[in-house]
Amino acid sequence: MVALTGCAAIVGWSIIASAMLIMDTIGAGSLRDQARREQAMYEERLNALAGERDLRAEETRNAQNRFNLALTEVSKMQSALLASEDRRKELETGIGVIQSTLRRTMSERDTALAEAENLTVALAESTDADKSGAGHAEDMRETVAFLSEALNLTATERDTIAAEAAAAYELAGALDFDRQLSQDRNDRIFGQLEDALTISIEPLDKMFRSAGLNTDTLIEQVRRGYSGQGGPLTPLSVSTKGELTDPETLRANGILDRLDQLNLYRIAAEKTPFSLPLKSSFRFTSGFGARWGRMHNGTDFAASYGTPIYSTADGVVIHAGWMSGYGRVVKIQHEFGIETRYAHMSKIHVTVGQRVSRGDRIGDMGNSGRSTGTHLHYEVRVGGKPVNPMIYIKAARDVF
Repeated sequence: MVALTGCAAIVGWSIIASAMLIMDTIGAGSLRDQARREQAMYEERLNALAGERDLRAEETRNAQNRFNLALTEVSKMQSALLASEDRRKELETGIGVIQSTLRRTMSERDTALAEAENLTVALAESTDADKSGAGHAEDMRETVAFLSEALNLTATERDTIAAEAAAAYELAGALDFDRQLSQDRNDRIFGQLEDALTISIEPLDKMFRSAGLNTDTLIEQVRRGYSGQGGPLTPLSVSTKGELTDPETLRANGILDRLDQLNLYRIAAEKTPFSLPLKSSFRFTSGFGARWGRMHNGTDFAASYGTPIYSTADGVVIHAGWMSGYGRVVKIQHEFGIETRYAHMSKIHVTVGQRVSRGDRIGDMGNSGRSTGTHLHYEVRVGGKPVNPMIYIKAARDVF
């Protein structure tokens, strides 16, 4: 009985242990399948986001080209408008001179008519008083003939001046009509430019704010570093009194200010780590935050050994070598107090003090330092404090 009981217990234990082992194996297989499906979905999403990023970048470049072309056209139309305005002022001055001459001539004509009338009356009186003064009468007739000829000449000149004045008024009306048409075209062009700038600047402003950056301070800091004058974004000239010449100039300067702001945003974006450190396929293996009771200060990207690693923004290399825990690591100091770190590399391609641009290759992925497998440990630090790198990457998702 004891032997039978022992055998039964052993058989039962074997059955229960085998069942538990089989259930664990089935559960582990299901988790692996689920992990593979999630990985495939995530990689598909990353590929779609990369394609959308490239499309947005192409649209931004095309918009910049359209802005430059439209700015050139606006400059040409502004020059034509100023030339038309100068011609109009010259015609107004000429019309004023013609009117003044016409008034003076008409006044002289009236004076001459009055003198002729007086001479005619005097001649008639002289003829009645002295019928025999033939010589005196002949002088009076010659005087009247001279005055009549002068009056005819004055009338001809008056008609000529009147015709010229009418033509000048007609030309002034045509120039004013052309000016109104040009102003309407300018209004449409300015409106399109203002709308395009608003559409272009708002996503950039939202991107910086989503990353926790103060756009006013950011723009002011970039402007201090790029304070040169000249080029296509120079404001239009003002009058000698220090006032803007016309509303079109004021509006054009507003557009130039917005273009300058867009350019400063572009410069700031190049110096802020909005880009991904990898361009080939990868998968996220660990995010920012507490992990295994310790703080994980970055984001881990896994890919094949030797995968190229790229700088996520313009900056200066401040460390390129071995560092405890990080293995082979590159540190890059960017503007605005931002630093990025790229750890566990297999090979480093930069040196300390070297200036790098966004997208420059700085090393290869490896497994150096404290690492459980080939991956990139990527950190972003602001003012020396680590922040979640995905804040910057997600903020730029709809822009780059």
